[in-house]
Amino acid sequence: MIINSLLDTDLYKLTMMQGVLHQFPWAGVEYEFKCRDKGTDLTPIVDEVRTEISHLCSLRFTREELDYLRGLRFLKEDFIQFLRLFHLQEDFISVDIENGEFVLKIRGPWLHTIMFEVPVLAIVNEVYFRDVVDPTPDFDYGKEKLFDKIRLVRQSDKEDLGFIFSDFGTRRRFSRVWQEEIIKTLKKELPRNLMGTSNVLFAMKYGLTPIGTMAHEWIMACQALGPRLIDSQKFALEHWAQEYRGDLGIALSDTVGFEAFLSDFDMYFAKLFDGCRHDSGDPFEWGDKLIDHYQKLKVDPRWKRAIFSDGLSFDKAIEIARYFNGRIQVSFGIGTNLTNDITGKAVQIVIKMTRCQGTPVAKISDSPGKQMCKDDSYLSYLKSVFRKKIARQRQ
Repeated sequence: MIINSLLDTDLYKLTMMQGVLHQFPWAGVEYEFKCRDKGTDLTPIVDEVRTEISHLCSLRFTREELDYLRGLRFLKEDFIQFLRLFHLQEDFISVDIENGEFVLKIRGPWLHTIMFEVPVLAIVNEVYFRDVVDPTPDFDYGKEKLFDKIRLVRQSDKEDLGFIFSDFGTRRRFSRVWQEEIIKTLKKELPRNLMGTSNVLFAMKYGLTPIGTMAHEWIMACQALGPRLIDSQKFALEHWAQEYRGDLGIALSDTVGFEAFLSDFDMYFAKLFDGCRHDSGDPFEWGDKLIDHYQKLKVDPRWKRAIFSDGLSFDKAIEIARYFNGRIQVSFGIGTNLTNDITGKAVQIVIKMTRCQGTPVAKISDSPGKQMCKDDSYLSYLKSVFRKKIARQRQ
């Protein structure tokens, strides 16, 4: 089977899950799967995906895994005890064919559904590539491409850029075995450049730092959980700060667009959080605006961190590092370009929250193709609320 451990996921699912347990254990949510690539037919893999999900729902955290999580400074004992009892439930997820299309939906308590996303995406991706795209991949060719990237990083070291990156490739990896091979190789070949991995299982297995803070769903859910929509980002950031008390201090900046984010990221948050993560829009423009924002708030950007994670290649990441060198600390999360660069074009698949407490939620993003909302009227209202807020602040 593809997933054989509940730790085979991204760290931020666990960090958000702890926040949900402590602050929103009563919240109910809905998620939907979306393939951004037109013409990709996933219907042939429905039965196998169901079988894999059934196995996923049989898994529980082992004693060894819980002991490892207990050693992470930011996870609390009550959360570890909750995980001891936790397992995913098939009643909360469905996989079907509707109108000739692959349809995957998740609905249930946020606390009991938050862990589906990453392993399910990894399942869909691996089954599709194995059964439909390329049953006999050329791993030697993949290894050649990996070493081309390693050579690029070593070359950048000569420029004294301090180039560091993490593996963010679990959800769209070609396969679990291939991701593990990549991590083993990078740990050996680039020990000074590899910060860690978002994959908690491989972090535990290879003694790497698990990397991650929050995802879009944390801020999206707060659109429904907060007292006022206009204050939803501040509500999300404040509750994150209450949970982690200064730890895990990287704020995701594009859920409702970067301009709207900056309108809420005042001196309090700018000093409280260690930095921000870029996940859509032009990275150079984003970084310039972030630096300018810090400077206007009399915060020295050289003490802050900008993390870039939007569909990066190593060429692009090194170019970004070169551009911001000496202006702000930078690091990179590289996903698909690391873990699914064997065959042709990787498929762009996501699972995003669509409702919380029965209310629509949305991700606007700074890249039009990443926008996601099932309710057009709500999306228009959300945009208008933050557009007016930005306009008032500019007056």
